[in-house]
Amino acid sequence: MSRKILVLPGDGIGPEITAEAIKVLDACRAAGLDIELSEGKVGGDAIDATGVPLPDETLEAAKAADAILLGAVGGPKWDKLEDISKRPEKGLLGLRKHLNLYANLRPALLYPQLAEASSLKPEIVSGLDIMIVRELTGGIYFGQPRGIEQRDDGTRYGYNTYVYDEHEIRRIGRTAFELAQKRGKKLCSVDKANVLEVTILWREIMNDLARDYPDVELSHMYVDNAAMQLVRAPKQFDVIVTGNMFGDILSDEAAMLTGSIGMLPSASLNEQGQGMYEPCHGSAPDIAGQGLANPLATILSVAMMLRYSLAEFELAERIEQAVGDVLDQGLRTADIAYAGTQQVSTSEMGDAVVAAFNKR
Repeated sequence: MSRKILVLPGDGIGPEITAEAIKVLDACRAAGLDIELSEGKVGGDAIDATGVPLPDETLEAAKAADAILLGAVGGPKWDKLEDISKRPEKGLLGLRKHLNLYANLRPALLYPQLAEASSLKPEIVSGLDIMIVRELTGGIYFGQPRGIEQRDDGTRYGYNTYVYDEHEIRRIGRTAFELAQKRGKKLCSVDKANVLEVTILWREIMNDLARDYPDVELSHMYVDNAAMQLVRAPKQFDVIVTGNMFGDILSDEAAMLTGSIGMLPSASLNEQGQGMYEPCHGSAPDIAGQGLANPLATILSVAMMLRYSLAEFELAERIEQAVGDVLDQGLRTADIAYAGTQQVSTSEMGDAVVAAFNKR
């Protein structure tokens, strides 16, 4: 039966990078993948067309899809909107919440061809392969109450609520433990249990879950130390599990270890295996329309889609190998180019990956 994939190009470089990912999906279709593609609006693109960042039509199409491919949302054009509920990022948050995409998987994998592009010494990052599991639908980004108010003396103050319940912690914990079982059997839970009660509960539940996974070595680390360790000795980590805000920060830090955030895909999954797949980078409006964007993170997000939502493991691996082949050829977009490599445009990189895919 044909699987439905909803493509949401979004803002900035989103349309450019999703166009290259669609080329790869078309190559997969030619190789026998039975899929139906449709397109929708989200973020600033949706605001301009409909006045809201997540139109009902897009949300209904997302609910009906087996998987969603997202480009990027946001940009300075919409930063001055006074109603924060109608900013582009609310479209992304709304999709995560309405689809219950609680588990965000962010691999930080260094292709050996890009060791020289990392900001750290090659000997520190060579062989790097980390999976960060970020809880995505709870924590301080969604907690209530929240707001900005004013005291009697006229002083304004802002507040947010950091809250997790036991179900949310157990759910993301099990996802992380199961991933660790399939990898190096090491799981590091990152919290701030020395000062935050919510993460005291987080740590207690992770310890309780560990009894069900005796083959996985569980460790704990405070988030400030984890940030330091990621740049001091990143290869000590296999799988990291953490809450929404800490995961947001640490996954971007880990991205730069790999040479460029333009190389890193991500998956956001619900309990039914439905997923939204997107590059870890943002909309990069400063380079939009110039053919400079790196499409590899989006193309690798397609590989994650095939693996986690469509169970097309051979095609997923074939895409990943094709990306490696292109890097072996010395082809680079601007963000990963260095002396001795050949700089190519966004579309040229996409074409090269398709050519390498078809040769395999």
